[in-house]
Amino acid sequence: MSEVSVLVEHLYKRFGDFVAVSDVNLRVGKGEIFGFLGPNGAGKSTTIRILCGLLAPSEGKAMVAGYDVAVEPERVRENIGYMSQRFSLYDDLSVEENIDFFSGIYGVDRSKRDGRKQYALEMAGLVGQEKTMTRTLSGGWKQRLALGCAILHEPPIVFLDEPTSGVDPIARRSFWDLIYRLSEAGQTVFVTTHYMDEAEYCHRVALLYQGRMIALGTPAELKAGMGKSSMEEVFVASIEREDAA
Repeated sequence: MSEVSVLVEHLYKRFGDFVAVSDVNLRVGKGEIFGFLGPNGAGKSTTIRILCGLLAPSEGKAMVAGYDVAVEPERVRENIGYMSQRFSLYDDLSVEENIDFFSGIYGVDRSKRDGRKQYALEMAGLVGQEKTMTRTLSGGWKQRLALGCAILHEPPIVFLDEPTSGVDPIARRSFWDLIYRLSEAGQTVFVTTHYMDEAEYCHRVALLYQGRMIALGTPAELKAGMGKSSMEEVFVASIEREDAA
């Protein structure tokens, strides 16, 4: 791995006596599409919040874009894009107004705003729809617009938390085409999903369960190592093996 975008070593997060994240270790390279899988309560969202500089780790090390999340969380946040599973834009603003608003929030240089707006509109497939009210867009178009807004400041690393939840299969496939475009341009994409077919689209995936990382590798490696034909089977077998241990 020539250049590390995200480095995690022996990461722990405790809330009182509850251990939400336990000894997680991983490295994510520049331009990699890295998938984070796991059932509800597995520790995915907590780990992402730490990597985004929103939570301090209880123990261990986490470096994002070269910055220590515990020491320089503000610098971390300047160098990432984040898109939550809940639609984060404003329904009572137009497509163009949302882009303008987030350009200001992310501190995009005024000399670059027109160019970045055009990029976001083209990426989202919304050229000609600038005045359309966001609330009238379908779920798939909203997600494309949300992604465009999340990368207006050209962050080297993008965190996507369940980005295709609740959208139809065609819109999901289209959204993944955008993810591949980001990766090909050198941006690192860290994505959580509960759709097992989407795990197949990632370069590598990690499976979290009860705060621990119980599997890590490419989809092909994980399927071959467990003698399974799909990531859904890997997912089930990994959890069953962990419960039986």
